[in-house]
Amino acid sequence: MNAAILRPYTPADEDAAIELWRRTWAQHYPHIDFNARAAWWRERWRQELIPVAHVVLAEIDGKLAGFVTVDDKTMYLDQIVVAPEFWGSDVARALVDEAKRLSPRGLDLLVNKDNARAIRFYEKHGFSYAGEDKNPVSGIAVNRMAWRP
Repeated sequence: MNAAILRPYTPADEDAAIELWRRTWAQHYPHIDFNARAAWWRERWRQELIPVAHVVLAEIDGKLAGFVTVDDKTMYLDQIVVAPEFWGSDVARALVDEAKRLSPRGLDLLVNKDNARAIRFYEKHGFSYAGEDKNPVSGIAVNRMAWRP
């Protein structure tokens, strides 16, 4: 497998990014109907993320393999999404490294408490537990995690 190539998001990438998010979360949480949430995600993408976040895509052989969204003003990493077929590759590492480059003062994020794989990933890449919270949209229990250089 070739290495991931990172590039900035463009408006032409919207459909592919939203579909990747839907497909990835559907794989991780098969009991949730993410098809029903697609319109909500698109609205959130357009209204909450794109206006404030740097969005960087990872591609492998021309295929969207993942993306990261980072607001460097608030230091909030809202999304790291990696296509299931690239889980275990270097895509997530490349995206978190890019997030750190985009927000060199630090990063904060929320991760679902039941997502042990993601928690281990963040810990491996220098994030530490910063408390408990609830997802403001779903009400699901989350861990706050932080990375500081």
